[in-house]
Amino acid sequence: MTVENNKNLNDVIKSIGVSANKAARVLATSSIKVRQSAIIAISDEIASNVDKILIANERDMKNAESEGLSNAMLDRLKLDKDRILSISQGLVAIANQQDPIGKTLGINKRPNGLIIEKISVPVGVITIIYESRPNVTADAGALCLMSGNAVILRGGSESFNSSHAILSCMHTGLRSAKLPESSIQLVPTKDRTAVGILLGMENKIDLVIPRGGRSLIERIFAESRIPVLAHLDGICHTYIHSEADPKMAKDLLFNAKMRRTGICGATETLLIDSKIINNLSMIIDPLVNAGCELRGDKAACEIDKRLLAATDKDWKTEYLDSILSIKVVKNLSEAIDHINKYGSHHTDSIVTEDDVVASKFMNEVDSGIVMHNTSTQFADGGEFGMGAEIGISTGKLHARGPVGIEQLTTYKYKVRGCGQVRP
Repeated sequence: MTVENNKNLNDVIKSIGVSANKAARVLATSSIKVRQSAIIAISDEIASNVDKILIANERDMKNAESEGLSNAMLDRLKLDKDRILSISQGLVAIANQQDPIGKTLGINKRPNGLIIEKISVPVGVITIIYESRPNVTADAGALCLMSGNAVILRGGSESFNSSHAILSCMHTGLRSAKLPESSIQLVPTKDRTAVGILLGMENKIDLVIPRGGRSLIERIFAESRIPVLAHLDGICHTYIHSEADPKMAKDLLFNAKMRRTGICGATETLLIDSKIINNLSMIIDPLVNAGCELRGDKAACEIDKRLLAATDKDWKTEYLDSILSIKVVKNLSEAIDHINKYGSHHTDSIVTEDDVVASKFMNEVDSGIVMHNTSTQFADGGEFGMGAEIGISTGKLHARGPVGIEQLTTYKYKVRGCGQVRP
């Protein structure tokens, strides 16, 4: 069902909130076996409906191309058979995670005999607002389901048809497990007014998770009356220290930038130590050969004439494309200062054989994910063993880094006594 011409959009969105609350109460007391069986059934449905999903995605791709979306956005939107089967397999990985609900996070026996337990529980109703990627529909739905939360999804208009095709598979899986279809709902309109209505439903929604560009995030922070767990820009850095292995540095940088340029974990800025500046051309040769546009500061441009001049704006830009900015830094401290000033607190990596230097970098860089001798493209919940993630939280409350099922829980205290009264 869609409501493109429905004058009662406010009523439609609010009814979605009401049904999500009812579903959340069911999910909060559901068994792990029931939730797992639903996710496995959803996985099977998606794998069995590849052709149906591809047809829907083809419609989205044609619309997106006619609207002039960037290559990076088109890459995020596009599905093929392998990507759809990968979505299906990812759901199995989510279902194989341990139950995050009902865990004893702490226990304290007081001198008066009271026993106080801290127990993990679902958040309740989560709204996830995202752009382009239809795979988020499946991942987000399954992650919320596995963590006992009902979810209201508001996907980008670009992926409208693809997301609805995936949602149909999810509802079939929910029915097979005898769970309410309203456990996973998709806002049935492209009208942006729906987002504003959702952000004002603090009595029906417990948490908002936005995943998209800066303009989307800024709007949600400005308008939301509900707590927000933000996934902001991925302005990620790779710092090549003076004690880096040159071949390792070259291979890691190429992967960090070019494996997939349109994902949030792609390196956008290379920082290279001035002591090894003569290695710059060798390190960036693979990038040049792959057609990556390179923009450097004055020192970098003097070493390699293939570089274009960078501006201050480049240090603040998430390209999501085959573009890399390069800055020469004097030492580790200057690299850390640059990252903390210009980065987005997402993912930053150092390449060095000096473990003391690596430890200082990882302790002082203020990002959700810090890395040593590996590619920033490992910034992914699946690679962290979470099965999948809704996004990478760049804030500090209440979760940071990849947001998986455990990060979609909160807690409550259970206090047991035997007649104690407070004096």
